Amino acid sequence: MNARRPSLDIAVAGGGMIGAAGALSLAKRGFRVALLEARVPAAWNAGDPEDLRVIALAPSSARLLDELGVWRSIEAARVSPYRRMYVWDAASGAELDFAATREGRAQLGWIVENKLVAWMLWNALDAAGVRRVCPAEVRGFEARAGRVVLDLAEAEPLSASLLVIADGGGSRLREQAGIAVRGRDYHQRAVVAHVATERPHEGTAWQRFTGEGPMALLPLADGRSSIVWSLPDERARAVLALDDAAFCEAVGFASDFRLGRIAATTPRASFPLRLQVAERFADERCVLLGDAAHTVHPLAGQGANLGLRDVAELASVLGTARDAGGDIAAPHALARYARRRRSAGAIDAHAFDAVERVFAWQAEPLLALRGLGLRAVDALSPLKRVLGAHAAG
Repeated sequence: MNARRPSLDIAVAGGGMIGAAGALSLAKRGFRVALLEARVPAAWNAGDPEDLRVIALAPSSARLLDELGVWRSIEAARVSPYRRMYVWDAASGAELDFAATREGRAQLGWIVENKLVAWMLWNALDAAGVRRVCPAEVRGFEARAGRVVLDLAEAEPLSASLLVIADGGGSRLREQAGIAVRGRDYHQRAVVAHVATERPHEGTAWQRFTGEGPMALLPLADGRSSIVWSLPDERARAVLALDDAAFCEAVGFASDFRLGRIAATTPRASFPLRLQVAERFADERCVLLGDAAHTVHPLAGQGANLGLRDVAELASVLGTARDAGGDIAAPHALARYARRRRSAGAIDAHAFDAVERVFAWQAEPLLALRGLGLRAVDALSPLKRVLGAHAAG
């Protein structure tokens, strides 16, 4: 692979939500950035049905998107603020109730379509000076003195000072960098759909832990709820095969009919669940971002927020390195980002994993202990405030 001296500071591989946010954030800090993506993201249009993949954006994530100049457009398009989060355990009957008013906030967060956020970020790239290379297939890369050279299919090699790997949980580029991952397969799938319910969602994110897995009902802007139902693989396949009437009845039972009968549903989809954390978040002239670095269980709705926190940290660290007059991809600079984000990301990922394990308990003594713990947390206002503040970023 041959290439001239870097004309770019940073090449970002992966144009999904986190990769696009990273490219935009770095460009707004004055870096010369190229974003490489295999295909243009699916367009979002107000007249289209709502995307089945939704995210629960924390206030810290909304602030970052506002700094990037896209939050107002997202908020004006179609979002649903949630002001309360209510969690209950089917086995013990214990409950946790978080309310924005108790935290002195207008809302705890917003339920937003994944496609909407990704599309708004993608369309903000040109104005920020990001060079979009699409379609682009990065076949490999090689770190050299002072640069990293990317081998592109059907295109000339591209050279930059730093490669940001943001190509998802199954990242080929992470594998090429020799970075292993640790984690486990949950042998579960998240079944997703949008449902109409007998009673209004009340601007509340509802989550019930059942013996099969957690069932979440998340408020949508049009009054419906988005369900994220984590189930063992076999059970998920059976649920996906149900007709609409039987599926609605199953969702009603799983949610304890908290919002009454399920009146209607969209077609369903599902995706596999696993825990995955990279052993390191940086290597020679490359760093990991988002799902390439960490993939978590959706029960806490924090996956996108973790990725956006990666974006904020990387922009801060690289900006400091440049302002100091140093090489932005120097080992000490990348180690600073990797140390901070791997520590935070691993703690969060394993905390979510611990919650999943605890709620998988079925033995009677452990059920009683779980119920006691939940009731204690709900009764301790300072601890609830700490948990709420962490979720808010």
